[in-house]
Amino acid sequence: MYWAYALGWAVLKHLPERAARALFDRLADYAWRKRGKRVLQLEANLRRVRPGLDEAALRALSRAGMRSYLRYWMESFRLPVWSRDRVARDVQVEGFEHLRGALEAGRGAVIALPHMGNWDLAGTWVAQQGYPFTTVAERLKPERLFDRFVAFREGQGMEVLALTGSGTNVIGTLARRLREGRMVCLVGDRDLSEAGIEVTFFGEATRMPAGPAALCQRTGAALLPVTLWYDGPVLRALIHPEVPVPEEGDRKTRTLAMTQAMADVWERGIAEHPEDWHMLQRFWLADLPVRETVGETAGETMGEKAGERVPERIEPVRDVRAAAPEPAGEPAAEASGS
Repeated sequence: MYWAYALGWAVLKHLPERAARALFDRLADYAWRKRGKRVLQLEANLRRVRPGLDEAALRALSRAGMRSYLRYWMESFRLPVWSRDRVARDVQVEGFEHLRGALEAGRGAVIALPHMGNWDLAGTWVAQQGYPFTTVAERLKPERLFDRFVAFREGQGMEVLALTGSGTNVIGTLARRLREGRMVCLVGDRDLSEAGIEVTFFGEATRMPAGPAALCQRTGAALLPVTLWYDGPVLRALIHPEVPVPEEGDRKTRTLAMTQAMADVWERGIAEHPEDWHMLQRFWLADLPVRETVGETAGETMGEKAGERVPERIEPVRDVRAAAPEPAGEPAAEASGS
């Protein structure tokens, strides 16, 4: 797998834009026609988002979803050679005043995102505005693949903390960054382990990480949900107003309320742009076999295994094993554990 990514970084950035986009559209269409496990799961997820679609319309939506998903990879492989002008042209952000206000007030901010659009491109845009931030990445095997991804993201102005294996207190470091008035970015739409917070999403139960809400309660930082989607050649981002900490209830109750409020924001964004929600894994609790309802199989885990410190759980920015394109057949996530 390492050589596939290395080839992507080495070769794709030198291809003409039109050729690279056409190549990845063909890869997306090939995977979509094969109807592998990830494509079937994507369609099962999209049925919850758009329950009124007939089979033909659902298939068209899943095809658009696969093209959006492979566009993420194409752009990420080419991003290291994009100029500042190119990033500024291709990313349009609304609601930036919410982020700026929190940081200028010295509060710090947690940007919480679903698996939507192109997180790396949006993060590059934010860093280029003069707001560097800290995020978390799952440690990958082989180690050089993880090092390559860390180097890529650090090259875009991000501080990347390894979720495991570094000896660093990740939660403590994130809390310090927030108390320093800085920004932390976390993916927060999926945590099916028993450590997750149960919320309602498109009318069904799922679990999401408690980390974003817990960190904001612990540090006083602003919790700002974000949605991302493609609009032709442009990546659009909407930074939503702050999710406030409830005045009543204990910490667990407040965490649940804040996490559900985030889920409600993301639900509206995904309903408007379902093709840009890159969720090719099981997402709702009803989809899990009975033996997995208290945890995840190793191949499906997107973060650390369920731990005891429920309020402190966080989610890595993106599990590239689970997210790897599948045109060659079996998804890479099935062959590796967490």
